[in-house]
Amino acid sequence: MTVSLTFLLTNVLLGFGLAMDAFSVSVTNSLTETGMRRRRMAAVAGTYALFQIVMPLIGWACVHAFVEHFRTFRRFIPWIALLLLLFIGGKMLWESFRSLEDEAPSAAAVGVGTLLLQGIATSIDALSVGFTIADYSFPYALLSAVIIGAVTFAVCLAGLAIGKAVGKKLAGKAGVVGGVILIAIGLKIFFSGI
Repeated sequence: MTVSLTFLLTNVLLGFGLAMDAFSVSVTNSLTETGMRRRRMAAVAGTYALFQIVMPLIGWACVHAFVEHFRTFRRFIPWIALLLLLFIGGKMLWESFRSLEDEAPSAAAVGVGTLLLQGIATSIDALSVGFTIADYSFPYALLSAVIIGAVTFAVCLAGLAIGKAVGKKLAGKAGVVGGVILIAIGLKIFFSGI
């Protein structure tokens, strides 16, 4: 298997493009959890990277297995991302406003369930990448997905570091900012996908 520079560059750029939503959500998560440790940061970034690896491969498999059914599903991708991010962002806003009323701002960690929902919501558009890599053999499709995942991991770590630094300055208002950002990302995915 030979890998060209064009293949690498194309997939790195594709990875950056796909990682932007996960980057924004990473910033949001570390805004609200300013005490996030390195191990947790790696786990959060790793979750988003894993979804960015798996989703293009699912898309690739769908193209090879049942392309007509996937085309029907594809039109629902923006709706699914919108609903997931509205739910997560709305929940974050609700909890932030409740903690502001209690005058005891909490820096609660993002739970596993929420993290998995965020991973799905920020990577669901990567299913469509399965169409762009449909001509690749499986080893090349896998390598493409791994490159996208590696870029996502690095970008998300940077987002977590940025959010952590900014979150300390925002203190108790970080949850409100984070909720608004998640809702905005959901709207962006929705309007760019329809």
